[in-house]
Amino acid sequence: MRLGVAALAALFVGAFLAHFLLEDRGYVLIGLKGWVIETSVPALVMGLVLLYAAVRALIAVARAPRRLRGALAERQLRRAGGRLTHGLVHLVEGDWRRAERVLTQGLKGSDAPLANYLLAARAAHRQGAPDRRDRWLKLAAERMPDAAAAVALTEAELALESGDAARARTVLEPLLRRAPDHPGAVALLARAHAALGDRRQLAELLPRLKNAALDAGALEALAAEAFAAAVEAPDLTAEKLEALWAALPPALRRSPALVARRALALQQVGRPDDAERELKAALKRSFAAPLVAAYGEVRSSDVLKQLRQAEAWLETHPEDPVLLATAAKLCIANELWGKARSYLESSIAIAPDADAYALYGRLLTQLGEAERAAQAFKSGLALTSRVPLEAPALSPPAADAKP
Repeated sequence: MRLGVAALAALFVGAFLAHFLLEDRGYVLIGLKGWVIETSVPALVMGLVLLYAAVRALIAVARAPRRLRGALAERQLRRAGGRLTHGLVHLVEGDWRRAERVLTQGLKGSDAPLANYLLAARAAHRQGAPDRRDRWLKLAAERMPDAAAAVALTEAELALESGDAARARTVLEPLLRRAPDHPGAVALLARAHAALGDRRQLAELLPRLKNAALDAGALEALAAEAFAAAVEAPDLTAEKLEALWAALPPALRRSPALVARRALALQQVGRPDDAERELKAALKRSFAAPLVAAYGEVRSSDVLKQLRQAEAWLETHPEDPVLLATAAKLCIANELWGKARSYLESSIAIAPDADAYALYGRLLTQLGEAERAAQAFKSGLALTSRVPLEAPALSPPAADAKP
């Protein structure tokens, strides 16, 4: 553009100088419908340049209103974008009142206000203002109907944060009917089922959890709970168990919590020897507490062999309280009451645990020590209750007690 203007200016100046400096300026005669124009060549060039400049000026004047409107709109968009950025900064910094104000101011002139509405809803939620939160969500749904999924996910997430899992589930179920494998919706619905304690619904969601938008730890925890709920069905068979297991992603099938629960389910369907073998193989890969605990619950066809295996592990893990409790359970299964008592006392000495105390109390009852059994039960209850017990709790045995 600048080069073109410079060329025209040079042409005009050159023609002007030529008109006055050249002796032979040339001659031009133009006749059109009775009109005759006589002039020199430099004058003709100057006239054409001036005519071009006049036409360009008229075009610029005609386009000025549209360009002005475009410039104003662009300025508004820049201001709206700046408010969105500032609102997000305030939200991250925890200044929720200012964040909400700035974000709602940024709605004016924004061509995509969804982010402003959703972030303003979050800011209102953080301030404990559900009415304003719901108003921003409603406006987002009305102004951006194509973003219904994003609005629903935000509403469900905020409902879960406020402890209203029932509302979260109500919001998510229509979304999942339209998109059954939506990653965000599956994740939030699983959390809602878990919060409501609806294990049946959580179990039904198990095949879709592999698509859930969850971090590894949360996915493993929810999958373990869903799998445990699924295998509690009274009509569980070995075939159904294998189908449930196959539906899990490979990474989850290596989870100690899930492997442990599968082993208990194998025992439930009449395959305790398979359960014992799978646990032993898994413990070679990872000596994890859920696997150790499950090994103490399985009763294979050779429980004495299981006890020997547990005692072999104790040689390398002598102060593992879970393993000591597992060894005690296997001693009880083999009616070795004295060894069971010794293992339990060592486990409690290292890490007092309500379940270990309960088992210790039952063992003492079996041995006819009713008073000490009652103290053991009270000690276990004290670990799970915030209410002080009137009777003194059983003191853990000395740490140097050995099986």
